[in-house]
Amino acid sequence: MRVKICGLTRPADAAAAVEAGAWAVGVILSDVGPRRLDLARAAEVLAVVPDSVERVGVFVSPTADELARAVDALALTRIQVHGTLDPAARAAVRLPLIRARPFSSAQELSRLEPAAGELTLLDSAGPDGRGGTGTRLDWQTLGRRRPSWPYVLAGGLDPDNVSRAVELTSPYAVDVSSGVEAEPGRKDHAKVASFVANAQPGARE
Repeated sequence: MRVKICGLTRPADAAAAVEAGAWAVGVILSDVGPRRLDLARAAEVLAVVPDSVERVGVFVSPTADELARAVDALALTRIQVHGTLDPAARAAVRLPLIRARPFSSAQELSRLEPAAGELTLLDSAGPDGRGGTGTRLDWQTLGRRRPSWPYVLAGGLDPDNVSRAVELTSPYAVDVSSGVEAEPGRKDHAKVASFVANAQPGARE
């Protein structure tokens, strides 16, 4: 199972994610809060990440200039977008896109068909309609109405529940941030290692 460790703010946390076997690491480059980084700090965090691991920049309704500057400065391999993404901004960056979509009901899945080459991240919706709340979405409903396209499962995952979530929903990948933190913005390295291990098929056996 592919695991993305997101919201990294320290090089040591990125190194711990790599050591644990993460498929991807993410840095938050827009929005506000304890996990947001400027480009200089993000470059320090990602400097320890080898080419074998995906480097994901996370944005909220970015402009074309914002995306282009970050991709050039950080050698990103994917971009993840919450909120809106206008065609000019998308055309400015040729990297694979992870498009975050809030999920709260099976009926929504029919409206979330991703574009070619786009990977959808399903997250629980907050009051503003965006994800990133750390609230668990409805795995039972998602498992019964599992989409035919590959998706990343996010929202309320932690080392204790990720195995069950994977079992129920069979995602392409899982994404975690607050569920492996010691405090906002600082990862607990033992939790990171446990999360990656527990996300693997058969971990509960």
